[in-house]
Amino acid sequence: MGMEESDQNDEFLCVYAILSCFILSVTYVASLHVWSSPHNREHPSIIKKRFFSVFVMSLISPASLYFGMNAKVFQKASIWELLGLRWSGLLQAIFIPLFLTMVLFLGPLSMQGLNGLWRLYAEPMYWVGSAKTLIFWRNQVVAPLSEEWTFRACMLPLLLQCFSPTTAIFVCPLFFGMAHLHHVVERTKMGMDVKHAIVISGFQFAYTTLFGAYAAFLFAKTGHFVAPFAAHSFCNHMGFPDLVEVLACENRLKRVGLLSVFVIGLVAWCFLLTPMTNPTWFNNNLFWHKHFL
Repeated sequence: MGMEESDQNDEFLCVYAILSCFILSVTYVASLHVWSSPHNREHPSIIKKRFFSVFVMSLISPASLYFGMNAKVFQKASIWELLGLRWSGLLQAIFIPLFLTMVLFLGPLSMQGLNGLWRLYAEPMYWVGSAKTLIFWRNQVVAPLSEEWTFRACMLPLLLQCFSPTTAIFVCPLFFGMAHLHHVVERTKMGMDVKHAIVISGFQFAYTTLFGAYAAFLFAKTGHFVAPFAAHSFCNHMGFPDLVEVLACENRLKRVGLLSVFVIGLVAWCFLLTPMTNPTWFNNNLFWHKHFL
């Protein structure tokens, strides 16, 4: 009878986890669209309202984790540790995932160096000017912070109750990818053809889901919220790699060289990913096990 009760409890936790993740993703998106306005998402008034929306969501989201975790888990870790908020291994969790992500973006970074953008980064006024814009704060701070908080810190521990870490890191980003499909509505409102909007949003769903898996992997391996946040902020700054610009390069030698750097970055990232995210480097003995419980 005890075994049956345990199995029923596990089933309930799994249903709760998946349902909670779905509700969180829908609520997060709905909070962005609750404001009626004739302006698009780049308008300062819309950005400010959405800042408030995601702030409220960030306060609400941990409740699903607090009420949905098995009591056994709280014997191992506090709610703060489950959310990835801890001091031990913090510096490693900031710099190692950031370095890994830069390796992945070796091609785009090399292009920026050739285009002279690195010199611009060395100018203090560039950063001062950027910090004065709401778009900068949205892209580099608020969006990565709120998205990683809701879609990683508050969802992944719930899913780890039901799935192995490997499975959980691929299930978790599906909710993150789906949350970006709302851009179809925004694009059509701005006058874009429906078919075109669907194609672009479908592509966005694909790469945000892939990034979500990477971010979930970083969270599970490091046990730190700051790890996926740092990677997310950097990716938002870089944008999606522009291979079209590389292929359009008229100088054949330069084109081949740049494509080679893109490939070298990807291969190096694949080789470095597992050894450089060893949980012992981050004093993480919570998430990356055969099973969470």
